[in-house]
Parts: sequence; structure tokens; C-alpha cells
Amino acid sequence: MIRFATIGTNFVVDWFLKAASQCGELQYEAAYSRSEDTARAFGARYGAKGYCTDLMELAGRGDIDAVYVASPNSLHFEQAALMLMNGKHVLCEKTITSNPMELKTLLRLAEEHQVTVMEAMRSVFDPGFQIIRENLVRLGRIRRVTFQYGKYSSRYDSFKKGIVENAFNPAFSNGALTDIGVYCIHPLVKLFGLPKQIHAEGLLLENGVDGAGTILASYDGMQAELLYSKISDNRLPSQIQGEEGTMVIREIPNPYEVAFYDRKGNKEVLVSHENELNMIHEIREWINVIEGRSQAALHNQYSLMELEVMEEVKKQLGIHFPADKEELWKRY
Repeated sequence: MIRFATIGTNFVVDWFLKAASQCGELQYEAAYSRSEDTARAFGARYGAKGYCTDLMELAGRGDIDAVYVASPNSLHFEQAALMLMNGKHVLCEKTITSNPMELKTLLRLAEEHQVTVMEAMRSVFDPGFQIIRENLVRLGRIRRVTFQYGKYSSRYDSFKKGIVENAFNPAFSNGALTDIGVYCIHPLVKLFGLPKQIHAEGLLLENGVDGAGTILASYDGMQAELLYSKISDNRLPSQIQGEEGTMVIREIPNPYEVAFYDRKGNKEVLVSHENELNMIHEIREWINVIEGRSQAALHNQYSLMELEVMEEVKKQLGIHFPADKEELWKRY
């Protein structure tokens, strides 16, 4: 039995716990929040044995084996580092850290303390993604990849009224790139590796956070375009275009509907099922890693590539996170 705790009480943690309840190997021990009332109420809602309001206390508890981290992005690094150094396995929400050096430090700490750390990138653990990988060969030589995801944030309405919530606050390493663009970048590098060149354009809001962006990535004989937004909705599917056919993916963060079209326009449905909350797949792989049936390194290499792409995009767009300047990783 893997006894786990959660850091964070937002809707993503709700999703996680609903999925985790389907895994008999997991036992929910404690909910963490800075607010005692929030921690107690949230934990009780999902059957946690208790709650915690002190991170040091949480890290030192002997009845907890693993921790799911779903706090604001800028907090991921230090919270995950604390848990790893105290012998806890960590599953950390995307984007896993603010920059590559933070992730490299977490990987070192995990190795030193003989525990594991993984990024909760739900889309690439979905069975639909594996089907995409298996069918790439049918496309012939791949020439163009278009991954796009746009979701108008309800918090943008507050932003336009002068209220800056976490989702649009660069102090928390937030913005369209780290919140939405990551869903396009991670699958790209997992399927095709690091691009040779990157050109980025973005829409920066008044406080310097990015509301939307476009990335053009170049490979040998192939182009990729990534379009993402938190200030508008995208209604178009993603595509992988080859000389022998095209694969159409309805939603890149949740590949529940995927089709192959040959050059004559004949359609073959590769994946088609009801749109579901697909966090269960990342949780099952996390369990596999903790129990030694899989290795986190298989996944972490792509998280590093994702962050390297993001660093270049941030540089080109002039996005500056306080976490980057603070270089917190140097303390470890």
C-alpha cells in the first residue's frame, strides 16, 4: 500500500483524487493547505485520514510514502525538493519546475535519496498517445505537425477588472506557456525530440505574463507549429501530416479521439471513446515507478526537453519569472 498526501486544494487536485480513488494500491493519508479549515475540509471530502498545515511536518511524517504536488508552478521546486530529501516519492503537476536547472536538481535529489520524481503530464500517459506513436509510421515522411490548445480562462475576466489571480501572475511562474503551451510542447518533444530551431511569438499582457503564443519549431525536413492561448478558445483539432497520410487528434491534452486519413481521404478511426478525465493513467504509471515496475527516467528526459524549449521561448518573448532570477536550485 502506498500512503500518499496532497499539496494543493484546487480543482486539479479534485480530479487527481477522483482518479486515485480507482487505484487500490493508494491510501490517502493527508491533505496539506496553509489554512487549517481548508485542509481539514478538503481531506474529509475525499476520505483522508488527516490533514497538515506545515510542510516540514508533512515531509517528516513516517506514515506518508508519496506526495502529489499541485501548488502554483513557482512553488513546485522547493516543495518537491523538501519531500524528496525526506524520502518521499513525488508526482508534480505540470509545468514541473520553472526552469531546467530546477528539474535537474530534483532529479539529483531523487537519486541521492533513493526515491522518484515525475511530472504529471496526463496526455502522454493516455493509451491514445501510445496509439498515436504506433501509427506514425503509416504517415510516411512526416512534414508538418500542428498541435494547438486554447482555453479561455475564467480568471481572465478578473484580470480584465484589475484583479490578478495566480493563473496570470508571473510571480508564480504562470502564464499561457506554462499552463497551456506545455500541453503542446511535451507531446512534440516526446514524439520527435528537440527541434533544431525555434521561433516564438506571443501576446504579453499588461503585467508581463503571456496570454497566448505561437511556436514554430524546425526539424530536418519537418516543421511544427504550436498554438496556445488562455485568452481565447481553440475549436480546431491537432494534426500530424505526412506524405502518405494525416493523423487528426481532436484534443492534444486528452487524445480520446484520433483518426487516420490516407491520401485518398479514406478515414480510419484509431481511437474513439467518451471524453474522460484521463489522470488515471499517469497515476498508474506513478505507482509502477514507485513499485519498481517502470523507471521515472523514461519520462523525465522529455520533461527536461520540454523545459529547454520553454527557456528559449521565454528568452525570445521576454518572459521573466522571479524564480529564474532567484536561482533557488543553487541552495541544494
